[in-house]
Amino acid sequence: MAEPGEALTPTEYITHHLTNLSSDKLGLGESGGFWTVHIDSLFFSVLIGVGFLWLFRSVAKKATTGVPGKLQCAVEMLIEFVDQNVRDTFQGNNPLIAPLALTVFVWIFLMNTMDLIPIDFLPYPAEHWLGIPYLKVVPTADVNITLAMALGVFFLMIYYSIKIKGITGFAKELAFHPFNHWSMVPFNLLLETVSLLAKPISLAMRLFGNMFAGEVVFILIAALMPWWAQWLGSVPWAIFHILVITIQAFVFMMLTIVYLSQAHEDSH
Repeated sequence: MAEPGEALTPTEYITHHLTNLSSDKLGLGESGGFWTVHIDSLFFSVLIGVGFLWLFRSVAKKATTGVPGKLQCAVEMLIEFVDQNVRDTFQGNNPLIAPLALTVFVWIFLMNTMDLIPIDFLPYPAEHWLGIPYLKVVPTADVNITLAMALGVFFLMIYYSIKIKGITGFAKELAFHPFNHWSMVPFNLLLETVSLLAKPISLAMRLFGNMFAGEVVFILIAALMPWWAQWLGSVPWAIFHILVITIQAFVFMMLTIVYLSQAHEDSH
């Protein structure tokens, strides 16, 4: 929440909270260069990922066949939910898909949940106590993070397409679909290449757009409403945003399963 007597204007406040702590701002690289690293996004995404792995490993080690505890019960329900979606959607035979889908769903859900933390709860002490000028705590509101995850899915699509169909089969799929005639090869290649590249781009931009928009609403509430009344706007939006957070994680997971299922289809 914005503090009483905050010196920043609303425009400066919004700009400040939409700025990443990047390597160039610490003098570690060229300003706005290709190799600029968003340190805050990487830090929180790795931290959340490690925390997720530790939690699930801890539950697995302490799992009991008797009456499970609440945490074990929640984890088992989540695993069964993801496993059922994989069984219903994935048509191939690959033991990697279910663990991948579980990892994607939980990791993205936890990163999205960072959006529910009050706007100034972490950036304020980071700036005033640690001297960190900028801090964005929602990794999925950074297009670099969402695009990196989408590219991971894209590379798996290419890998399994070639593994299942062979290089020749994969090339023929691009050249002779949807029109199976040699004269249409250039058109097919253009169409299929655009369709292939659109998958990771749409996957990344959908998640980024929804989470960035949600973060902007929280920032606008903090910037434009008095500090003592911000809860009136932020709490209802946070309750609604819980649905957005869950749906976006689910959509990313389901599209990952669908795309990898398509990669495992051996076309003739």
